[in-house]
Amino acid sequence: MTQLILLPGLLNDAELWRDEIAALSPLVDCRVGDLTRGETMAALVDDVLAVAEPTFALAGFSFGGYVALQVLARAPERVERLALIGTSAHADGPARQAQRRALDQAARQPGRFTGIGERMLASYVAPARLGDRELAERVQAMTRRLGRDVFLRQNAVERPDGEAALRAFPRPVLILCGEHDVIRPPAEHRDMAGMAPDAELIVVPDAGHLVPMERPLDVAEAMRRWLSRPPRDFP
Repeated sequence: MTQLILLPGLLNDAELWRDEIAALSPLVDCRVGDLTRGETMAALVDDVLAVAEPTFALAGFSFGGYVALQVLARAPERVERLALIGTSAHADGPARQAQRRALDQAARQPGRFTGIGERMLASYVAPARLGDRELAERVQAMTRRLGRDVFLRQNAVERPDGEAALRAFPRPVLILCGEHDVIRPPAEHRDMAGMAPDAELIVVPDAGHLVPMERPLDVAEAMRRWLSRPPRDFP
């Protein structure tokens, strides 16, 4: 059975992929990568490859997408297929770096670390999901569970450019995002889909940045098709 390594985003753990794992486990051996310990991108790539089979399918969400592209850059011969969800192939620009520094300062303030609060959640989910208390509680519990130290460690990791690795990868690629993602908008995903030689782009309606939790059945179905898609023949 093919191994599928699922890489979560910033302050995310296996809860992010809960429903996708349930749907895909009959088809693949799902393994959630641990991105909470490494202090550099190279260390995170080491952690992923240490638990990977000789070859594997790889999916990364948001911060996990950056890690996935660096896994691909390090060991392209081991990656059978790649899924990038709610992420980018480009290094952070000055505005994004400044935003991360501001979040660092806020996280270091004295008091209890609450992870993604109500105000921040509004930028992570589609407007129609803001009243979904069950979803909000799952997200907030996950971010509190991981805590301040994990946030500061992950937020400090440099996000390198992954365009060259993506352009050189000839196997099946899934590029997926939510229609209302304001953190990594659909335009960025269309850009990525134009880089990969064998890419499929899917924009999930009525979903924001946290599309794996907002619309898990849609994401699982897209991933099921991606996992079964045969590689293209290139001249």
